[in-house]
Amino acid sequence: MTKQIHLAAHFPGVNNTTVWSDPESRSQIDFSSFRHLAETAERGTFDFFFLAEGLRLREVKGRIHDLDVVGRPESLTVLSALAAVTTHLGLAATVNSTFNEPYELAKRLATLDHVSGGRAAWNVVTSWDAFTGENFRRGGYLDKADRYVRAEESLRIVRSLWDAWSDDDLVLAQDAGVFAREGAGAFTDDGDHFTIRGRFGLPRSPQGHPVVIQAGDSEAGRDFAAAGADVIFSRHGAFEAGQTFYKDVKSRLPRHGRSEDSLKIMPAVTVVVADTDPEAIDKAQHIREQQVSGPTAIVLAELLWGRDLSTYDPDGPLPVEDPVVGSNVTQGRVGYNDPAPIVAEWRAQAAANGWSLRQTVINQQNRQTFVGSPTTVAEAMNHHVQENAADGFVLVPHLTPGGLDDFVDQVVPLLRERGVFRTTYEGSTLRDHLGLSR
Repeated sequence: MTKQIHLAAHFPGVNNTTVWSDPESRSQIDFSSFRHLAETAERGTFDFFFLAEGLRLREVKGRIHDLDVVGRPESLTVLSALAAVTTHLGLAATVNSTFNEPYELAKRLATLDHVSGGRAAWNVVTSWDAFTGENFRRGGYLDKADRYVRAEESLRIVRSLWDAWSDDDLVLAQDAGVFAREGAGAFTDDGDHFTIRGRFGLPRSPQGHPVVIQAGDSEAGRDFAAAGADVIFSRHGAFEAGQTFYKDVKSRLPRHGRSEDSLKIMPAVTVVVADTDPEAIDKAQHIREQQVSGPTAIVLAELLWGRDLSTYDPDGPLPVEDPVVGSNVTQGRVGYNDPAPIVAEWRAQAAANGWSLRQTVINQQNRQTFVGSPTTVAEAMNHHVQENAADGFVLVPHLTPGGLDDFVDQVVPLLRERGVFRTTYEGSTLRDHLGLSR
């Protein structure tokens, strides 16, 4: 049976994907940018529009040096505004389970589901580092091992709050006020991280539960997703790695009483489209060079070496010093537990190819996932899905806000011709788009 492809749009601004120097690059704060990308995704009948979250700007040697976005609007606020200018597109917010309380999470997400007519999704993320925690009252208190314990408990409570009202708990307007069935909205929970009781302030939302997305890749993260997520936002966009991840996670579902179709695996991917394959390859190389400037190359090398490399020429050779384990020369980025083998590999490749430091960094960064003519890209994406390397993709463009225009105009029609992607929305909720039950 031919599988249908699921597509989502990621607003660029995480992991220095965005090419700031391109003359078509625009604001990542102005609402018009969010609106343009969301309307393009809806024109392409995408499942949902996805916003990441950054709780603290990254620093290098004590100074702000955030290569992604300096200024990240709060996701649910932006998505609530987008709900008013879109009609079918799902709206997915990344909200941290470590620094938010279950009641407010449940209420904010249920509110978005109500005001959007059933299009809300929550990307559940965790945080354990003290650097991020300094922005919060509980700064740095949570041990790394406890992050999924709290996340699992938080998700369980949020779902119980969404279920506090049943579909039969009708609210009746009378002269004396508003009444509901006895016990409607009541909840109580006594766990390791939360002890709460009360009444939930909203009746059941259009989807019952907003869609839950999860992005963890560790053993704990995979189990967490298999137990409770509707979508996995995966990093395994390459074909063989995607198949391995897909098989592993789907095999975990039966032990939680779930079917394979109940969890969609959608890796983050980048796409470069041009009239011909050679033109697309050249364009992709140019984009990678724009994404890794000289200063960016130094910063990314400092993350690996754990040293101040500001005296090095990015167009010169790699550093000769050994890497330092556990350095905090850069903060807010995921470091390397054992950098020595990676440094050795970089040096070997630089020597074999005659690469400078910057050229080495460019070639060590993730290459674009799908590169080619519209036909080449459409065939490759369909191959990934039909061969169980993914159920669909979260597209991360390199430009704000027009980075999806070429894909929607040139690739989506070819996917529709192949019968593997919808021509119109057949339902009104995000769960309808994803083929998930209410």
